[in-house]
Amino acid sequence: MHLIMITPAQPGSKAGNRATAERWATLLESAGHSVDVVTEYHGEPCDAFIALHAWRSVDAIRHFRETWPEKPLIVALTGTDIYQHQHEYPEDTRYSMGAADALIGLHDLVAHDIPAGFASKLVTLNQSAEGPEAFPAPQADLTKECFGVCVIGHLRDEKDSLRAAYAARLLPKDSKIQVFCAGKAHNEAWHNKAEREMAENPRFHWLGELDKTRTRQLMANSRLMVISSVMEGGANVVSEACRAGLPVLASDIPGNVGLLGRDYAGYFPVGDEQALAGLLQHAETEPAFLESLKAQVSNLAERFLPEKEQASLEQALHLAMQRCSQGR
Repeated sequence: MHLIMITPAQPGSKAGNRATAERWATLLESAGHSVDVVTEYHGEPCDAFIALHAWRSVDAIRHFRETWPEKPLIVALTGTDIYQHQHEYPEDTRYSMGAADALIGLHDLVAHDIPAGFASKLVTLNQSAEGPEAFPAPQADLTKECFGVCVIGHLRDEKDSLRAAYAARLLPKDSKIQVFCAGKAHNEAWHNKAEREMAENPRFHWLGELDKTRTRQLMANSRLMVISSVMEGGANVVSEACRAGLPVLASDIPGNVGLLGRDYAGYFPVGDEQALAGLLQHAETEPAFLESLKAQVSNLAERFLPEKEQASLEQALHLAMQRCSQGR
């Protein structure tokens, strides 16, 4: 099939939507399809259309549906679609959901958080990541000097990006925990907050935006990863941590629970640096707790294999084609 996939993220962007689009294009091409990844759509013909982001891609979705009413349309739901835009901009976001022949959700609890009428066209897809063989060896000097905790993702409100830094301020003086944050500041306010936190908090280090090689080295050097988001559609960095065997401390939001499972031992309440500080201290001082988290993420690793993500993409394509052939 000839597929067109639209993403709001420009070529060269390290935004999650761009990484997802490029990974999906690779997986679909390896399955025999041809894929054009675009940021604007002007009515070009294709066998099926895939839109990343229900709200941000709504104009393209309308154009495609009006131009090609009988063609299959797949819409991938992001965290902001589900937990923000369907409430702030319900007309546009739910138009995209309704127009789609298949919806892709990125964690197991998405069905609970979208209108019930859309559940029949929802396919759950776990984003994949490369395995431990793709990661370098830890840098021994760094790992001896400190107990490294990484935070990976662009600095913005949805990620609550400095929560681990605030938690680190509450740790005992003899703690060796150091927080390393990798990501581009969303705006000048976030840039200033990160710079100020570094100046005031000797446990916090903002590394800016890193390429894939340096990000993997950071993960290899770390004993823990913190994902403190207030909303997530299903963060790929969680998949990467599980595949790498890197323990995670996660905010207890649906987007994290839907990936790690309800019985995961490393959750803390959203925005609660006191609870996060307690978990960080527990992980540093109780090796058995850290090992239990490592065992849990390692047991989840097979959920995030590339071949399983590819199969879910094919499932979404098949569902969309089937609904089209049945007149929806």
